Order: sequence, then structure tokens, then C-alpha cells
Amino acid sequence: MTNPTLFIVGCPRSGTTLLLRMLDAHPRIAIIDETEWFVSWFEKRSGVTPEGFVLPELVTRLLQKETSAIFRGADLQIRPEELYGVVGSGREIQFADFVARLFNRYGEVRGKPLVGTKNPDYVRKLATLHSLWPRARFVHIIRDGRDVSLSLMKWRKIKGKERTKTVGRFATWAEDPVTTAALLWEWHVRLGREAGSALGPGLYYEIRYEALVDRPEAECQALCEFLDVPYDDAMLRFNEGRERDDADLDAKHAWRPVTTGLRDWRTQMPVEDVARFEAVAGGLLDELGYPRADQEPAAEALEHAARLRARFGGLPLPEKW
Repeated sequence: MTNPTLFIVGCPRSGTTLLLRMLDAHPRIAIIDETEWFVSWFEKRSGVTPEGFVLPELVTRLLQKETSAIFRGADLQIRPEELYGVVGSGREIQFADFVARLFNRYGEVRGKPLVGTKNPDYVRKLATLHSLWPRARFVHIIRDGRDVSLSLMKWRKIKGKERTKTVGRFATWAEDPVTTAALLWEWHVRLGREAGSALGPGLYYEIRYEALVDRPEAECQALCEFLDVPYDDAMLRFNEGRERDDADLDAKHAWRPVTTGLRDWRTQMPVEDVARFEAVAGGLLDELGYPRADQEPAAEALEHAARLRARFGGLPLPEKW
């Protein structure tokens, strides 16, 4: 199978990191964490000809990235002259083939044949990714949006200034973060599902976060079947040797095992916040089978949701989420 072989996508705070860690623990699969440059560079034709060929300046820019690593935190053991040799004088290799070689090198370094990447952003980029790598598969993880909202609320407190580059970029966030979280969740989930349904058979797979944490073995077995690889229980032991005994760390940063109940909107989300969220995204909750707390949002809540939706919909898409 040509690499990249799969993309893990989903609304931020939906469990993409957990899924990355479980798949990366598989002896045949390596997952790169949030590689961001190649989709935006291709869409903007930065160092890429209109026909999709790589130019030498793309390599120069790649080697000048702040991290000094082509993939964040990864040493591909590749020399600059090797990259320039692949590109030549330009118009000698297609962008998709160039990036595929980098994914293959990552797999070689890790000793794994199948390589993918995880990036929540890419739930909005399925069409571009599919055009570049028609055989790549997409795993879209979906989580109850009210729990996503709870996670975003905590995230903004932890991230501090960082949130100005993410959720804080939306003008509606300052006025009403809960309604904005609902709009963000609906936006990402619908885009992913719509694009996924347009792909060929066997290329798109949805997995629910709730099922993954409640029945991790069964869900991992089904996921492996989709990916045409044998199931390996190493996926359930992704945290072994990495757990950190620090009560101040959340489950993600402490590398804890699969943990249920990290967020529960029924007990942790104020009633008024639930009402505002459902006034925005109640229809999508229904489609996905997540029960609502309130089947009939108040007219005032619906009017408020419509007003913020109009402002939210008028915003340009952020370059980085």
C-alpha cells in the first residue's frame, strides 16, 4: 500500500490523539502527529508548479522550518542533498510522490510499512487529500459535541495565549464560547461526513469516541479490519512505559490508559450551556443518535444561535486550528 496510507481526522478535542496513540502502537502502523505544512503548501502552490511538480524552493523552505524537522519531532535521517536530488532542477517529481517518499522514510526509520498522520484540521481537507493520494483511507472520530465543548472550555484555560491562535480567532468566542463551540463542532463534523460520503467504497470510516473508550478491544478490531491489518493487542497497551505519575496532568499528558468518563456533559455542563449548545447543533446530535436534554429549545435560544451562526459563517477559515 502506498503511503500515506491513512489520515486520522475529527473535530478538535474529539479523541484524535487517543486514536493516534492506539494505532501507532500497532507493530505495522506508524502515525505522525499533526503534520501541517503539505496541504496548505500544495493548495497555495508554494514551491509547487500549477501542474503539481515540486520546485527546489520547496525543499529550501522545508529545511528552514522552525522545528528543523520535516515532521514535528521526527528525525527522518535524511540529508539536504538527498532531498534536492529527488527534486532536481524542478518539474521532475509530483508533489504527491515527493511527500509519499517522506512518509515512506518515516516508516523505514520506525520499522513499520504503513504510515499515516493525525490532524484535526484535515477533516476540512478530505477532498484535497483524496486528490493527492486516492488510495489513502480516512478515519473520522466523532465525539458528543457537548463533551467536546466541555473540553474546549478547559483547553482555553490551559492554553492561555495559545487560544488566540485557535478558538479565540473567532469573533463569536468572546461573546459566547459555548455557542461558538457548538458551531465549530457542527462545522467540522458535517464537513468530514459530507466529504467522506463522496469518497469511494472502503476509504472512509467513522468511529465514535464513546464506543472506543467503552469497548476499546472491539473497536480496535473493527478498525484493523477496515485497514486490512491483523488486530494486535499492543493497541490497548499504548501507554506502557510512558505513564507519568503527576496528579496535575490530564489523562492525555499523563499518558494514562483508555479512561471513561473524562467528560460528562450531563453532570458537568450547566443547564443553560446545554440549552445554548443544543439550539445550535441539536439537529446534528439527532442525526448521530446522541440524545438531547431538551427536545424543544426556547425561541430566544434559537434566535441567539441564528445571530451567532450568521457572524460565524461570515468568517474566513483559519489557516491553523
